[in-house]
Amino acid sequence: MDVYWYLVPRDGYYPWSAAGARKIDFGYIRQLATAVDYLGFTGALLATGGGAHDAWVMGAALIPLTKQMKFISPDDGNPDDKTVFQVKLPRPVAPGQDVVFKIKFKATFPEVIARTGYKRTFLLAGQWFPKVGVFWHGQWNCHQFHALTEFFADFGTFDVKVTLPKDYVIGATGVQVADQDNGNGTKTVAFHAEDVHDFAWTADPNFKVINSTFDGSVGQVKIRLLSYDSHERSWQPYITCVRDSMKRFDDWYGPYPYAQITVVDPPHGAGEAGGMEYPTFITGDSGWYIPKGVHLIDLVTEHEFGHQYWYGMVATNEFENAWMDEGINSYTEVKVLDSFYGADASIMNWMGAQFGEREAQRQGYLSAADIDPLYRHSYQDMSMSDYGAISYGKTATMLISLEAIIGEQTLRNALHTYFMRYRFTHPTQEDFMRTVNEVSGRDLSWYWNQAMFGTQVLDYEVLRADSNPVNWFDDNLKEKKGETEYETQVILHRKGDFIFPVEAVVKFDNGDIAYEHWDGKDRWVRYVYRKKAQVDSVQIDPQYRVTLDNDYLNNSRTTASQYAAVNKVGAYWMFLTQFLAQMLSWLA
Repeated sequence: MDVYWYLVPRDGYYPWSAAGARKIDFGYIRQLATAVDYLGFTGALLATGGGAHDAWVMGAALIPLTKQMKFISPDDGNPDDKTVFQVKLPRPVAPGQDVVFKIKFKATFPEVIARTGYKRTFLLAGQWFPKVGVFWHGQWNCHQFHALTEFFADFGTFDVKVTLPKDYVIGATGVQVADQDNGNGTKTVAFHAEDVHDFAWTADPNFKVINSTFDGSVGQVKIRLLSYDSHERSWQPYITCVRDSMKRFDDWYGPYPYAQITVVDPPHGAGEAGGMEYPTFITGDSGWYIPKGVHLIDLVTEHEFGHQYWYGMVATNEFENAWMDEGINSYTEVKVLDSFYGADASIMNWMGAQFGEREAQRQGYLSAADIDPLYRHSYQDMSMSDYGAISYGKTATMLISLEAIIGEQTLRNALHTYFMRYRFTHPTQEDFMRTVNEVSGRDLSWYWNQAMFGTQVLDYEVLRADSNPVNWFDDNLKEKKGETEYETQVILHRKGDFIFPVEAVVKFDNGDIAYEHWDGKDRWVRYVYRKKAQVDSVQIDPQYRVTLDNDYLNNSRTTASQYAAVNKVGAYWMFLTQFLAQMLSWLA
């Protein structure tokens, strides 16, 4: 029997590894050599048999397996990639039996990079130990470390002891269960975590601990923020965001079952440690000055907390389907932040400028709308930017657009059912689609085939909107508002290949409104009206619910010029030029 293990990121950043090669392809020029020897074996790999029926000839004796280690490259066959190794056991492990591995290894942390490492006295320990692969669907699922994707591991119980200088403050996955003074200037702190698939920890003698609580539907949760005195202005925003996010998730998707959530606010200069998720443990992002109305802390903190559900508990395979964590989490991020600040200002509402999270996700998607389908293994996406656009932006945009078909509340109910049904398992994308179909009571294959398995671009436009007198041929015709009869023609056109139901609103100059519904299947549709009024405007998707639409600018047409936007831009430009002129005169 063979057992597969992750060994990351020992060679994960080497130019000759899968991750290193892709980073070079993407034009990254960061100095990544510091990660060399980040994780490597310095001792032996040993195993002992056990269980109900001892399968090992040597009983409970340790069997050396170091010589049985063999580095493999299941994804690309690269012989120089050393991020996955295989161990051949001396004999199979039968059903009902177990095997215990004892591994001696050394982790040398780099200066903080890619959400792990140190900065001055600060240390974030992430992806710091060898992890067993996932035996899934009858075989080992253990991918190489790729720059594009994150990780996939199985659930377990972690009992971890960390020995460190006694003046250090430490935080970790799970809850602290012991703190022993060793009498030599060090202490050993023990943590316990159940039903998690990874373990991370952080330490710094300068940490300031801020404690709070959240009363959830299954009990009280301790919120433990690790920050710095210099970040005091950020403490309350962190706590408020975590509480409010936990409340939304508890109400909408399901309970947070753990006793604690630890939030780490990295120090100045350790920005690469920010914005990361581990089970019951997240890192945020703040700064020495964040203008009021710029919701950076909320944006990062809510996103990382949301990972506790889709990455932490549902635990999908991010190597293959990153959208099932990053994308679903981006969608719930849109919904939660919209509930905090409103749809148009959930990222920024500062000095008259507003920007919302749903539009940010849409803009990300538009940059790669026709590049990669969601179903493709994420590490095979064309580039790092396309990976982000597809896994985050396209998924969030696809789910927001799905609301236009089944309704916002129905999709919320579907996500609740999906979470409750598949938490602490490893569902597939088929499980997700099947759940949405079931809860909505619809066969959405037509939608999944395009949004999930295809790269079709959705783009509908108002091609024509005009009114002409019915008696246009009358030489004595004198048009008079309210008396002259007009024939109005409106043509809607499907420019893209994505087929989607279309709603349109046609407004006339006498106040009449016509609401049209088109299945969107043909290339175009014509609507003809006869009335004593002329068309004033036509708008496709008037509520902007179909965020997959590639071009909002061609969704509407008016018969008269509109100057509101021009006047607004002109006012901003006048303010900016006058401000700069005053600044220059002051400097002179």
